[in-house]
Amino acid sequence: MSSTVLGVSDLRIYYYTLTGIVRAVDGVSLSLSEGEALGIAGESGSGKSTLGYGVLGLIPPPGRIVRGSVVIDGVDITKLKPAELRKIRWSKVSMVFQGAMNALNPVYTVGHQLSEPLILHKGLSVKESLAVAAEMVKKVGLTPDILRRYPHELSGGMKQRVMIAMALLLRPRVVIADEPTTALDVVIQAQIMNLFKELRQSERNAMIFITHDLSIIAEIADKTGVMYAGKIAELGLSETVFGNPLHPYTQGLLRSIPRLRAKEKITWIPGVPPDLRIPPPGCRFHPRCPYAMDVCRSEEPPEIEVERGHVVSCWLYVKR
Repeated sequence: MSSTVLGVSDLRIYYYTLTGIVRAVDGVSLSLSEGEALGIAGESGSGKSTLGYGVLGLIPPPGRIVRGSVVIDGVDITKLKPAELRKIRWSKVSMVFQGAMNALNPVYTVGHQLSEPLILHKGLSVKESLAVAAEMVKKVGLTPDILRRYPHELSGGMKQRVMIAMALLLRPRVVIADEPTTALDVVIQAQIMNLFKELRQSERNAMIFITHDLSIIAEIADKTGVMYAGKIAELGLSETVFGNPLHPYTQGLLRSIPRLRAKEKITWIPGVPPDLRIPPPGCRFHPRCPYAMDVCRSEEPPEIEVERGHVVSCWLYVKR
């Protein structure tokens, strides 16, 4: 039986700005086992990327974790000092950052950037680290001569593969991929997703995929979490969430996807996500929800386990 490698409990990450406190992640809980993949979906501003940075322990100022825990292999990283966190990053948890075009340092070669974590974490020599880096770039479908190139000499797909290689160099237990196929053409997207599938099988990493593209989640993720306004609206096995979506927000997202053989028209969710400095009372989705009731406008919905492993935060499923 696979062991739990990641446990997030009641995680709250707020940004303290001059205009107010932005509750970007507000009480998120989830877990991942070895070799398991979780897809996180939601509109822009729902807190997906902030959640990823929180798992990495890399919240940019003026943000900070104000409550909750992130346990990786039995260690709560929210309790660690900065020096201890640096030892955990990349060795236990790593990230493929959104926008690989800007994530690589333009003044260093690919080889320099890939060898650096091996030198710092493993104590390898430059020659040894370059040999390990050469093997890893082969795994992601690149040739070792790429180590001598600078980022501006690479295509978007090649940069993305370099970032994936960097994230996997130290064989971390948890890998976070934030919009891994953004700005890539459909052929390269398919190659990248096939690469993730192969690497997950061979390396047995637990993976978190953060994306707007529900089709990617349906293809690769074992579990799906739908975020709205800093909270998990629905969480469960992907086949269950896609086959029987319960939360009105999840239903709205799925109805907005074009389908080749569908007879119904594409619809959209009216309105816009709330300002997280002043979120609406009660359920945060109620101003846009077609099923909103009086209780939705005044009280926050509890998490309801409708069936085993399928959790939804919605008053529609509370027995009264």
